[in-house]
Amino acid sequence: MSEATNPVIRRGQAPLLLSLPHVGTAIPEDIEKRLVSPWLARKDADWWIDQLYDFASEMDATIVRAHWSRTVIDLNRDPSGVSLYPGQATTGLCPVETFDGEPLYRPSLEPDADEIEARTDVYYRPYHEALTAEISRLCNINERVVVYDCHSIRSAIPRLFAGKLPVFNLGTNSGASAASDLIKRLSDILAGSGRSHVVDGRFKGGYITRHYGQPETGVYALQMELACRGYIRESLGPVSEANWPVAFDPVFAGPTRLTLRAVLAACLAFARG
Repeated sequence: MSEATNPVIRRGQAPLLLSLPHVGTAIPEDIEKRLVSPWLARKDADWWIDQLYDFASEMDATIVRAHWSRTVIDLNRDPSGVSLYPGQATTGLCPVETFDGEPLYRPSLEPDADEIEARTDVYYRPYHEALTAEISRLCNINERVVVYDCHSIRSAIPRLFAGKLPVFNLGTNSGASAASDLIKRLSDILAGSGRSHVVDGRFKGGYITRHYGQPETGVYALQMELACRGYIRESLGPVSEANWPVAFDPVFAGPTRLTLRAVLAACLAFARG
């Protein structure tokens, strides 16, 4: 495994791990030359989430951050290809279309089953091997560990959900991946933010939350899906290369960062008992 395929890791000692599987924008040349456009391939990245959560290092959290674009492979999908949201529109392990349904590849150049398997080996496994290793390391020095999966998405995508998404979307796999008292603590913080929020709404948690959240072993997992308007000056409606992504403004993002800091502090307090 070459170093270039590895995720970026910040190792801490606190019982908190942040996973950032969709912040990567790198695309190998052999894949990029088959795409409709590089911009379209990066359109659905979780823009600036690493900057939004940069305070987590002050909490001595471990941070695992993806290098490669989700167009190369989606690190938050089941590697078997099974849909996490049966009956609902979504994208696959190696997406061939955007969230809006636009084709990512030029005709007849989509990845086939052999290529998807090869991408799984080269790009998917290193990220999950890193998560597994870091969770194990943290479990060796902490009685409880919280895995917090960081995501964002445009506020309005009619193909995926009706209307406007709440700003804070907390996913707990319908309560199976985390303890009820932790979920209540976080829900209370979100309610007190003055922003819209939901628990286990449209986004109940992807593969990372569902796979690693095993409360019986002391590992609790959550997904936070943020509507982009909560931290960047997002204009609702269709986006283009001329207006997306919007630049990150730490002042505009400030109120959301305060709420997220409180959320992570509550995760730490829970993990420390």
